[in-house]
Amino acid sequence: MEETHTETTTEPLEAQAPAAENNLRSVLRFLADLLETLILSVVLFVGINAITARVRVDGSSMDPTLANGEFVLVNKLAYRLGSPERGDVIVFYFPRDPNQEYIKRLIGLPGDVIKIANGRVYVNGQQLTEPYIAAEPTYSGEWTVPQGHYFVLGDNRNNSYDSHNWGPVPADYVIGKSILIYWPMARFGLIEHIPLLTPTP
Repeated sequence: MEETHTETTTEPLEAQAPAAENNLRSVLRFLADLLETLILSVVLFVGINAITARVRVDGSSMDPTLANGEFVLVNKLAYRLGSPERGDVIVFYFPRDPNQEYIKRLIGLPGDVIKIANGRVYVNGQQLTEPYIAAEPTYSGEWTVPQGHYFVLGDNRNNSYDSHNWGPVPADYVIGKSILIYWPMARFGLIEHIPLLTPTP
């Protein structure tokens, strides 16, 4: 009876070592790439949040400029590199509850005297041109803006809880300047900061 022999071939240990090293290198390379991606993501997240903010418009106080439910991108560096101007649409912490964020239009700068009468807004005795408001204000009053503060109003004057109710906003409560509506897409676009707030003769 003829004997049969089955040969089994196994790689010598010397040949297996490089394969194991290659596998280890692949795993280490994958982990290094993953770590690099995570670090980059964190850096980008922190960087983006350091220079921008995203806020949701809550309510109708800024109609027709901004509608309830819209999402707005805010430039947090705007007033570190420049100064607020009348007509800017700004985001700030609500002075009576800094846990809340409000968005309104900046009307008065430090030292300005604001007067509202007969449906018109006056800054230092000069009437402002305001094509963006929903309707003329039906209330009246006069305010002097303290140093280090700003006077803000909603564009929907008669349905806005703003400086005419609770006073001026401290400068250090200002988060930044709103720059664009990014949602819904149908309303995507830059927010107009009307320069027409320059007092007219």
